[in-house]
Amino acid sequence: MKRYIREFWLFGLRQAYACIFGGFLLGVMIVTNYWYPLESIHRYDFIFLAAIAFQVFLLATKLETFRESIVIVVFHVVATVMEIFKTSDAIGSWSYPEEYFFGIGNVPLFTGFMYSAVGSYIARVWRIFEFEYSHYPSKLLTVVLVVFIYVNFFTHHYIWDFRWALLAGTALMFYRTNIYFKVVEKHRSMPLLLGWLLVALFIWFAENIATFANIWIYPNQSHEWQMVSLAKLSSWYLLMLLSFVLVSLINNVKIRSETAGAPSTESRSPA
Repeated sequence: MKRYIREFWLFGLRQAYACIFGGFLLGVMIVTNYWYPLESIHRYDFIFLAAIAFQVFLLATKLETFRESIVIVVFHVVATVMEIFKTSDAIGSWSYPEEYFFGIGNVPLFTGFMYSAVGSYIARVWRIFEFEYSHYPSKLLTVVLVVFIYVNFFTHHYIWDFRWALLAGTALMFYRTNIYFKVVEKHRSMPLLLGWLLVALFIWFAENIATFANIWIYPNQSHEWQMVSLAKLSSWYLLMLLSFVLVSLINNVKIRSETAGAPSTESRSPA
């Protein structure tokens, strides 16, 4: 029993370590919502500069690898493009109620870091827990899937929303896939689809905290804060899948196979 308790404790600590960038960002959002004494710089701009400074700190102390920092940059660009569209006057899916200097259109630039935090977490947790997979589909198929997912985030405002078809396609593509992760010595496993759901649920909780801290608001929160609908889980699930596949493009996907009763691995190098 003690061994399992120790392993669970170490699992939690390493998960927290993997979330270091996202945790820092969320912490800054919460603190500045209740106490922000600076008059010379907008709160949103302070969050933006704080995120950059923390990234420099992580790289300087080697708490983050250069490859993981690339993930941050890529996610920032991909997310900012989507944010510009989603917050445009014609769409108005959500809004940022406070003033800012560093921004494009209706989007303060710190917002890209919120999505980058998800990519950073996936890249770090992949390395920390030495991920391996069974029955992982080809990278080409996964890239095609997430391209459709990303496009649907835009097109569903004009044509039919394909998210449920995309979720069904995801289930069909990954229903046999297990993820193996090492906490101490032995690899544990779970269905990859379940792992993604747990991460999406965690992001949904963080989203509720962020909207409560007035980072962004949905139209139904403009007069009074209320909990974000559970229906948003589907969006976070798909966005998290997009993040996962992008990370897989710069990582070796270790495929676990059974040979003579003993596990072995082969690597699919980044495309």
